[in-house]
Amino acid sequence: MKYPILYSFKRCPYAMRARMALQLAGIKCELREVRLNNKPDHMLEASPKGTVPVLVLGDKVIDESNDIINWVLNDHKIFEVNLSDEQSNLAKDLIELFDEKFKFHLDRYKYATRYENSDTELHQSKCMQILKNLEKIIPKSNWIFGEDISKLDISILPFIRQFRIANPEWFDSQEGIEKLQNVLNNFLESKLFKDIMHVYDVWKKDSEPVFFPITN
Repeated sequence: MKYPILYSFKRCPYAMRARMALQLAGIKCELREVRLNNKPDHMLEASPKGTVPVLVLGDKVIDESNDIINWVLNDHKIFEVNLSDEQSNLAKDLIELFDEKFKFHLDRYKYATRYENSDTELHQSKCMQILKNLEKIIPKSNWIFGEDISKLDISILPFIRQFRIANPEWFDSQEGIEKLQNVLNNFLESKLFKDIMHVYDVWKKDSEPVFFPITN
């Protein structure tokens, strides 16, 4: 049996959320860990844009993380939580907000040296305002919408994790995002996160295949 091939990079938040969807659904893939400064030819042939994740199926290639999540959801019910129409629409808007505005400011805060004349404090503040608005919708719970993980959690928590990594002590000391800090800590301590952050050797053409997800 030939399994789908997933090109991934451990620390990439887009690849993380794709791996989480596949992990939750138990969809077995051949995982090929890559380095973005040395992309393998087969990956570039499959997806010339050269970013991860890339999921190579028998008859098609899916090279956007949101599309991989939606492909998983088409065939698998991986979230126990049943969202209201209002929550579903809110989740869609928030995922778009994080993919566009939050990621824009995050890059210029965390990787300021890559951007000419980047105002680190401004971009930090812009990210923080988005997080404070997110705080308003979170109940006192383990995940954003309650006690069950949802598509929103796997889609945006990898980016919030990156924001924290830029200055963990500062982030952990911030007031007004206590519920979000709890959700992020729950995410970082979860078995799901630990499983999808398993360390794989960089894939080479003659490598023995390794498979994902982790099953234990």
